[in-house]
Amino acid sequence: MIKAVVFDLDNTLVDFMAMKSQSIDAAINAMIDAGLKLSRKEIQSRIDVIYKERGIEFQSVFDQLLYDEFKKVDYKILSAGVIAYRRVREATLVPYPHVYKTLMELVKMGMKLGVVSDAPAKEAWLRLTYLNFQNIFDHVVTFEDTGIKKPNAAPFKKILELLRVEPSASLMIGDWAERDVVGAAKVGMKTVFARYGDTFDTVESKADYEIDDIQELIEILMNENKIRV
Repeated sequence: MIKAVVFDLDNTLVDFMAMKSQSIDAAINAMIDAGLKLSRKEIQSRIDVIYKERGIEFQSVFDQLLYDEFKKVDYKILSAGVIAYRRVREATLVPYPHVYKTLMELVKMGMKLGVVSDAPAKEAWLRLTYLNFQNIFDHVVTFEDTGIKKPNAAPFKKILELLRVEPSASLMIGDWAERDVVGAAKVGMKTVFARYGDTFDTVESKADYEIDDIQELIEILMNENKIRV
């Protein structure tokens, strides 16, 4: 019987990559308007390189971009980029369709709810709080809690320990098969692949279930727990 549902955060609860892309686009335009003498294509290319080297959660990407160009930070250009980024981020950081409704249904079903994210603790909690999800989940495990990223077993074991459930009584849902599905299956959790958030054109997820809409979780849990309507 499934007693707990564990979610990945980015691209499972929220369309993180769409938000990131639109925010970066706005920042690039603002920095050019503020005097950055590089082509839009060149700026995007440099930002992509910085994120590849420092990780997608790197918080000083514009500082690094400007330092690499001028050997100092031009705060007029930096502030233009940061403000534009934040304004668009706030407008585009929204949950996928049916997320809130599904979470409320899970709460009504008596499910324990958790999050396992590779994001830094501060950024994960900022996103959860901005979405008004901070009080819905019983426990949240971020990179700082184990110092190890998925698919290592440690983050999954940590959330199970906090939720006080056995692996076989839990369901993990995520968009990244190589991390979310592989890691959860490794510790004995049942798995759900969030195909609606897939950014890798995954052909075979090897998950127990695949869904195109998060609300399909309800039917999966009803079948798993043999609940009849």
